[in-house]
Amino acid sequence: MTTSIAGGSSNLHYRLSFRQAKGCRQASWISSLTFNGCLRNEISWSDGLSKLLQFQRYKFSRSTISKNWKPLGTRKVSVSSCLRDSTVKYFDFAVIGSGVAGLRYALEVAKYGTVAVITKAEPHESNTNYAQGGVSAVLSPSDSVESHMRDTMVAGAYLCDEETVKVVCTEGPDRIRELIAMGAMFDHGEDGNLHLAREGGHSHHRIVHAADMTGREIERALLEAVVNDPNISVFEHHFAIDLLTSQDGPDMVCHGVDTLNTETQQVVRFISKVTLLASGGAGHIYPSTTNPPVATGDGMAMAHRAQAVISNMEFVQFHPTALADEGLPIKPIKAQENAFLITEAVRGDGGILYNLDRERFMPLYDERAELAPRDVVARSIDDQLKKRCEKYVLLDISHKPREKILSHFPNIAAECLQYGLDITRQPIPVVPAAHYMCGGVRAGLQGETNVQGLYVAGEVACTGLHGANRLASNSLLEALVFARRAVQPSIDHMKSSSLDLSASNWWARPVVPSSLGSNVMDNVSRKTREVRRELQSIMWKYVGIVRSTTRLETAEGEISELEAQWEKYLFEEGWEQTMVGLEACEMRNLFCCAKLVVSSALARHESRGLHYTIDFPHVEETCNCVLNLYDIFDRSLEDLLLKAFGKKCKVPCRIWAANERIQVVNFFTLRFARIFVADFQLTLKVSTPVHFDVVSELV
Repeated sequence: MTTSIAGGSSNLHYRLSFRQAKGCRQASWISSLTFNGCLRNEISWSDGLSKLLQFQRYKFSRSTISKNWKPLGTRKVSVSSCLRDSTVKYFDFAVIGSGVAGLRYALEVAKYGTVAVITKAEPHESNTNYAQGGVSAVLSPSDSVESHMRDTMVAGAYLCDEETVKVVCTEGPDRIRELIAMGAMFDHGEDGNLHLAREGGHSHHRIVHAADMTGREIERALLEAVVNDPNISVFEHHFAIDLLTSQDGPDMVCHGVDTLNTETQQVVRFISKVTLLASGGAGHIYPSTTNPPVATGDGMAMAHRAQAVISNMEFVQFHPTALADEGLPIKPIKAQENAFLITEAVRGDGGILYNLDRERFMPLYDERAELAPRDVVARSIDDQLKKRCEKYVLLDISHKPREKILSHFPNIAAECLQYGLDITRQPIPVVPAAHYMCGGVRAGLQGETNVQGLYVAGEVACTGLHGANRLASNSLLEALVFARRAVQPSIDHMKSSSLDLSASNWWARPVVPSSLGSNVMDNVSRKTREVRRELQSIMWKYVGIVRSTTRLETAEGEISELEAQWEKYLFEEGWEQTMVGLEACEMRNLFCCAKLVVSSALARHESRGLHYTIDFPHVEETCNCVLNLYDIFDRSLEDLLLKAFGKKCKVPCRIWAANERIQVVNFFTLRFARIFVADFQLTLKVSTPVHFDVVSELV
């Protein structure tokens, strides 16, 4: 069972009509959207801006390009490929994100056309750069693809897509060899072969690593290759605001992205034939996360607003061992923006977890002890902390030889030493922290989405590999495999497309709120930071490692109220629908991702993998069911569900109809059911609560 959320869908309170925006040809919108709070004449800024970047196409060809257009050569960063002005740039491929997925993809598609790599900060500032442990792959004669698949499925609580798992585990070794050929330097053993480590959840030693800085080494090798590629332009400090989309009959089509140059405060529009979303995760919906500051869920939120399907957002992985500041001999002067990760490999190398009374506790929870999957270890630590009213536990590797510790974990040793902790002699204080989103934009086996011309790879994607919990060191592997698999369909799409140079005028332009003045902007920034901290607090308190229906419903209500208050403040300060700013755009993305996590968590009436709820502590087996579109007419909702599932129902649900099939999504959460058919929607109030244990995935 996979929970899927129809792109752009949300709880609907009001129906609003959109005006035709200037500069859009034959544009019309009739849409419904969430509006939290009192009704206004204008649509809410969070949803409204993205609607300005969509239009309905009637007589255009699916491709938005002219055959006379030819790609221009580009140079790095400072040189524009723009054919009209400095705020519009045309490329064959636009890549949003500069982690392993984005860079690996860019290097391949650059052989066939011009590429823009758009990155929010410096190119190296990505989750990839912070990945310590390594990349899992079957590279030992004693290991097997079947064993890696089995470990992945077990860790994912059997919610993984088996075909995806097979593809990734089979193709993984070749992706590692490609990195090595590109100059990535991994650790080798005394026998001259790659040193393969073992981490929690793995039955074999299969983790390729570069000490405890594997992500940094991979990023170095890829960035070096990118810099030397004349067909790739890297645009630093360009924040992706929203995807540029159009409706072409039943299809949504992506034509590029609007960005904000955060150094010049200029909006820059990228028109592209193909767009790859590789923007990472959303760790900063929580107050404590191992993710860098850039991980604010921008890609997931943009894709959701662009009508892409979002899946499995309830599965947020909390890494069990982030460095706990409270337990350090020398406390940090100021709080870190992101928690320092203590890699899974420490436990894989023999590290033992103790509570503050030096009692080893993991064998009490799981026979695999410290080598249990992350969800098990994180819940076990959480249970210890709550029972004992303590703030951290201890991870001890000091019983291992000093030389081995320093050679395997030099970065961790150096980080701890600056706070007076010698990990070769003392245990490390650790606590769980938000780490990885197993859900994201639903992707097929070639990284394709339900939005034409939009591909996804990396943490922003939900490929089905991770299921309900990611196996250690499978994330970099997934990013490498899917970045490579997205290449050929992207090339095919690019070759069948052409660019209309007037395309840049199809959408209204976002504007920087310089007219508001510095005092107002300071107030908006201060308020937004306060709201951000409050949202994070709500998520940590109610949507953490252990959940309940009551706490999730409380979070749902408090988040909606908080968002409404924040938007009301913005408009009172003079903020307009088309205005954009880094902090404000990040905030709306955080709200979007937080709501997706909460609604998906409410939808899952079972405990599986990373989603553990005390109200439904057991795993529920489910199956798929598909209805014909015509079955919905002249039937009551009760009859419809009875026909679909063959039994009486008992809680609220929602239904999605697409491509002449009805798909059940986001069940268990709403007070009403919605049936979407073609270009209109019918909202049916649920007079009798309904329940079902059957769900189908969106196609």
